[in-house]
Amino acid sequence: RRCRAVSCMNDVSDRSATGVERSAPSTERSDAWRERLLALLLRLISLLPLPIAHGIGWLVGYALIRIPNKQRRNALINIRLCHPELTEEQARAFRDRSFIAYGKTYAEIAYLWQRPVARVLGLVRGATGLDLLERREGEGLIVLSPHLGAWELAGLYLSTLGPTTTLYRAQPVGDRLVRRARGRGGAQLVPTDQHGIRRLLQTLRQGGYVGILPDQQPKAARGSVFAPFFGVPAFTMLLVSRLARKTGSRVVFLFAERLPKAKGFHLHCLPAPEGIDADDDVTAATALNLGVERCIRVCPEQYLWAYKRFRSRPDGSPHPYRGPL
Repeated sequence: RRCRAVSCMNDVSDRSATGVERSAPSTERSDAWRERLLALLLRLISLLPLPIAHGIGWLVGYALIRIPNKQRRNALINIRLCHPELTEEQARAFRDRSFIAYGKTYAEIAYLWQRPVARVLGLVRGATGLDLLERREGEGLIVLSPHLGAWELAGLYLSTLGPTTTLYRAQPVGDRLVRRARGRGGAQLVPTDQHGIRRLLQTLRQGGYVGILPDQQPKAARGSVFAPFFGVPAFTMLLVSRLARKTGSRVVFLFAERLPKAKGFHLHCLPAPEGIDADDDVTAATALNLGVERCIRVCPEQYLWAYKRFRSRPDGSPHPYRGPL
């Protein structure tokens, strides 16, 4: 029988028409073909002016609003959980605005990844709080960039300030493209394992920058706790607090707000809430999530609301991402 199609971004082992698993060389050839196709697509989109790329993103976002899909459902569930004060009509309107931003986020990635670094950074039209990124002698700095606005631009900007090590999770397909794009400013990308954590510690002790996406749900229970995120228990990493305690490094938040009409971006840097380096794990995780919340409140529609942030529940109950599309 025919095997099921494998998505472009999530390669999994499948079986051929004879029921025999694909060989490793066959899988590698398939991945290489997909990566070349993805590289070509990104290159073509990057040639477009940013307003046109954002226009394409607007169309993609609008289509996602109109066509039943899991992302649309998941975003609405998250918005209902995090903003219970909204009426159903207000929640859906919020969701629709966020999906227009969602489309623009992914349409602009090609531009941010492929254009020269100086040209990309030239899109920054203003900044708030960047003095927080200044390091003292011998001091490392932990910089947290949530999935908000143009997070690829925020990461690229950080990497141009000085020695930077960024935590990175390998991608099934297109990994070399992502690594090359995120390393253009000089950042060193390290894996999410013990080796990577040792590199982060080394960078901080040498007075460099460490970049982390703080709002991803950890895969393992070890080194994680449940802490409120917009009042909802969310499985939250403890890596940030442990790095801060071990090295004495400050923690700040950095994100790039997308300006209207493709006029560029505004960088925001916010101090971390007190307690982010607390000995008590729940206190530290609560401060981390509060910092993410404060960033989101600056431009709430530009957050990645479709991400399944509440997949794990503290009581072991099923996740909330169910129901009609």
